[in-house]
Amino acid sequence: MDIILASASPRRKEILKKLNLKFTIHPSYFDENTIPVDNNNPKKYCKDLAIQKALVISNRFPDSFIIGADTIVYCNNKILGKPKNYSEAKEHLKLLSNKQHDVYTAVSLLNKINKVQKSFIDKTSVFFHKLDYTDIEFYIKYYKPFDKAGSYAIQDWSSVFIKKIDGCFYNVVGFPLSKFYKLFGKDLNLKINNE
Repeated sequence: MDIILASASPRRKEILKKLNLKFTIHPSYFDENTIPVDNNNPKKYCKDLAIQKALVISNRFPDSFIIGADTIVYCNNKILGKPKNYSEAKEHLKLLSNKQHDVYTAVSLLNKINKVQKSFIDKTSVFFHKLDYTDIEFYIKYYKPFDKAGSYAIQDWSSVFIKKIDGCFYNVVGFPLSKFYKLFGKDLNLKINNE
């Protein structure tokens, strides 16, 4: 049984490897701009992106299990995707300063031949300290978070921004491993409950 991760994210690759799962990587390069940003329904928007990313690869490999995923940051009723430039990254971090925000990751599992089409979404609430302007400048300059939703990566230097989290740490990194294992483990013949 072939399993394909439809993502170029090195973070998702590393997290998924923790399950001792054999998989290959075929990034979907799905154009996210084709789905309008819906600040009123972040969960649906995130899930739609994950499904579409998986579908692109599923059309090429219909007999394989395709895993698609997408992560967004949601703060003040606004979806924060990957920053387009330095000034947008700075705006994101200033917005997140001294506030709670939610990180949503949607995961989709598709197999066309076996008619498998499942998705779920996970949410983690993250609480930021009040950020100093110099810390924001330093972080963007040296860590260049331009491929990160919300302009930060919890696992790097920006961990100093975090006051606390409520939910799955790996969900914030970009792949909610525990929920994936519980919901999709049997589909992928993973070892669950010593079965």
